Amino acid sequence: MKNLRPLFFGIIIGALATYFFCPRQAAEEESVAAKAEVVKPKGVITVAQAKELNYNWTKFRKPAIDSITQRMVGKDDYRSAWWSLQDVEDYIAYIKQETQNDGEIFTGLRVYFGVYGEHISSSNKDLSTMFIVPTGAKKVEKASMININLQGGNRDLTKPPLNDGIGGGGYPQ
Repeated sequence: MKNLRPLFFGIIIGALATYFFCPRQAAEEESVAAKAEVVKPKGVITVAQAKELNYNWTKFRKPAIDSITQRMVGKDDYRSAWWSLQDVEDYIAYIKQETQNDGEIFTGLRVYFGVYGEHISSSNKDLSTMFIVPTGAKKVEKASMININLQGGNRDLTKPPLNDGIGGGGYPQ
C-alpha cells in the first residue's frame, strides 16, 4: 500500500496540471481570435467622395454614352452592376478552390467593362455590363535564393469570370 501512494499522488498532480494548463491555452487562443479587429482596407473612400466621382462621371461621360445607346437601343445605358454578397463570397471561395487545385495564387479581383452583343436577350442587347476577373500568379515551388516573377501577382487568371450583375443607374445623390 505504501508503494501505491506515490502513484496516486502523481496521478492527482498530473490531473491538476492538465486541468489548469491545457484549458487556459485553448481559451487564450479563442480570446485572441475573438479580439482580432477587422482592418479597413486601403482605398476605402468617403460617401461624399463617391458621390463626387459619380457626379463627375455623370457630367463628363453619361451624355456621350447615352447618346450612342439611345440611337442604338432607344434607352439609357447601364451605369453600374450589383452582385449579392452571397454571390461574391461564393465566387471568391470557388476561385480560391480552383486556383489551389491548379497551382496558382489568387491575389485579387479586377472589374472590366463590357457590352452585351447580338447573342443576348433583347432587354440587354447592346447595353453595358461589368464582370469580375480573378487575378493572381503561378505558384513557384523551386528552391532559389532569388525569386523573380516577371508577370507579377496581378495578372488575369484563366478562370471563369463573374457576370450577371444587375445593371442599374448612378450613385444616389
